[in-house]
Amino acid sequence: MAFVQQSSPHARRARPTSRLMLWVIVATLPGLLAQTLFFGWGNLINVVWCVTVALASEAAILKLRQKPVAFFLKDNTAALTGLLLGLSLPQFAPWWVSAIAVVSAIVVAKQLYGGLGSNPFNPAMVGYALVLISFPVAMTTNWAEPALLWDGAPGFGDTLAAIASVQQTTVDGWTMATPLDEYKHKIVSLTAEEVVQHPTFGDGVARGWEWVNGAFLAGGLVLIGLRIITWHIPAGVLGGLVIMSLAFGSNADLYAPLTLHLLAGGTMLGAFFIATDPVSAATSHQGKLIYGAGIGVLIYVIRTWGGYPDAVAFSVLLLNFAVPFIDHYTPPRTYGHHKARRGVPGRTQG
Repeated sequence: MAFVQQSSPHARRARPTSRLMLWVIVATLPGLLAQTLFFGWGNLINVVWCVTVALASEAAILKLRQKPVAFFLKDNTAALTGLLLGLSLPQFAPWWVSAIAVVSAIVVAKQLYGGLGSNPFNPAMVGYALVLISFPVAMTTNWAEPALLWDGAPGFGDTLAAIASVQQTTVDGWTMATPLDEYKHKIVSLTAEEVVQHPTFGDGVARGWEWVNGAFLAGGLVLIGLRIITWHIPAGVLGGLVIMSLAFGSNADLYAPLTLHLLAGGTMLGAFFIATDPVSAATSHQGKLIYGAGIGVLIYVIRTWGGYPDAVAFSVLLLNFAVPFIDHYTPPRTYGHHKARRGVPGRTQG
């Protein structure tokens, strides 16, 4: 398989992969804290479980491939994949659903393609999409009802027992539909004013969800400030989502409003931590903007007219398919040349 050759980035100081991944992990902690405070212990338990399974799966497949286990585990990429899945999965998702998602992400989407740097698709989103399609009941009915950790949320033991169950049934009294799902299905027969009376919306945009998305936004801005990621992909994702919402969703009695798209669901987690995966995303600045905008457009299209209330996983994976095409036609300008060489056969520029 031929790859497009591009100019290498020139860093002023060495920043190994392990350190970069560690910073990404640290930047997700405000979001994890917000999830725990507003939705109970579920995501924290999922994160611990998913990271454990991810490390074990990576170690096992590396052993089978006769690769140095400790060397590759220290790059923190497996731990980050498990962390992102733990943050993305429903709070009461059964343990075996999480395990299937993680094993699929590590073994199939990452290692079977050759390991870090060779996978064309975002591993965490491959695992998420697989279990969402395979176990729709478990993935759509186990979202926690918004409740403060110290005021109404189920205890740690009760949450752990629910996750450890082998059943796919919902936990009565602790779960409800996500705000995007609730709005999408209720707006068909009710007005926007009537829909937002549901407890999941609270007094703000979406009870608890706006704090979670705000926390992931803050963590993402830290990564941009540290130059671990650039602003292009998050700006493209949010820009594409905003443009589509303004173009088609101005009537709140027909479609979810822009504030709900931005501050409910996995928008900020997807824009700053998932779409920016350095292996499966576009490489040039122009390509990153196109890649991010495509994800934002697809998120709106699938949320509004598709069958899934939150579409980050499918949108990212579909644009992963387009990355080779985007990179081919948006290479950066080579140093010493006035224009970039575009992917048109038989034509040279200089």
